[in-house]
Amino acid sequence: MTVAGDTRIHSARLRAGQFVFLMLLCTPAANLAHAGEKATGSARTAYVTNQLGNSLSIVDLASGKQTDEISIGGKPAGIALSHDGARAYVAAPDGREVILVDTATKAVVARAAVGQGPLGIAVNPRTGIVYVADWYQHRLFALDPATLAIKATVETGQSPSGVAVTADGAIIFTADRDSNQLSIIDAATFKVTGTIPTGERPFGVTIDDTAGRIYTANVGSNSITVLDLKSRMRVRDVPVGLRPYAVARAGDRLFVTNQHDESLSVIDAVTLALVATIRVGGFPEGIEADPSGKAVWVACWDANTLEKVDVATLTVTVRVPVGNGPRAFGRFLH
Repeated sequence: MTVAGDTRIHSARLRAGQFVFLMLLCTPAANLAHAGEKATGSARTAYVTNQLGNSLSIVDLASGKQTDEISIGGKPAGIALSHDGARAYVAAPDGREVILVDTATKAVVARAAVGQGPLGIAVNPRTGIVYVADWYQHRLFALDPATLAIKATVETGQSPSGVAVTADGAIIFTADRDSNQLSIIDAATFKVTGTIPTGERPFGVTIDDTAGRIYTANVGSNSITVLDLKSRMRVRDVPVGLRPYAVARAGDRLFVTNQHDESLSVIDAVTLALVATIRVGGFPEGIEADPSGKAVWVACWDANTLEKVDVATLTVTVRVPVGNGPRAFGRFLH
């Protein structure tokens, strides 16, 4: 399944002859996401969706090694974890499915047909309800966390990609790529209560609980949009590298994956000034901060790696080989 109007043609993928679900002006990340959460120690495990490999890699972060690779199918892209880490929810756009993986047994325990192109996915931290954005039907689905049965659906803007939920579970945001906006959805009524303009082609959306802000990675304008979480007002657009995919906050800095630059833009979270640019593996996409705030982990599509960036030194300290075409679009650390 290939999205019409996607202008990114990646030669290495074409040479491999693989039929890929490409989601952008360029496409992956990270994200449905939260950033700046209170430190609770380091994450132990990463769950990385490998779109070309049709699999889910399980990585032990302490040893820096992939311990398992689970067959998923359907070109998996989006990933979300239950609050206790017992369940991994995977969005497989080509399979038009959401897949539930038991992380203890490392087995697929349920599959459900959802829409025509499920991509971004998030879990409500209070209720456990799973939210899935459908790229083609321009809708957000609410799924039962145990059975994956569809509980409700609501229309969003065009081509919703990233999904994020506030820490209190009250509000859901979708990044509507082809409408250049965020949709605001009340979790209790499951109705859209408003929209907020962003930069061009927002893809990943991240909630920063520490700063009370929301960030979108805008693949069309090579920027991130910073919005105030309380007022829902746009604060500023910040230039970054080419084709930004997702944003994570660690410590007092924001980290943005730039797919076409093979880099991360590092931005001061208070002043919003560019601090540094870090070289990482080819085509970085999904990104999430470690709960300790001392590192961020990045999935690099072309390098087939999950990479750890030290927040203090701004250097890549670990590269873990994973499956083919890792995206890790969402929350993948536990």
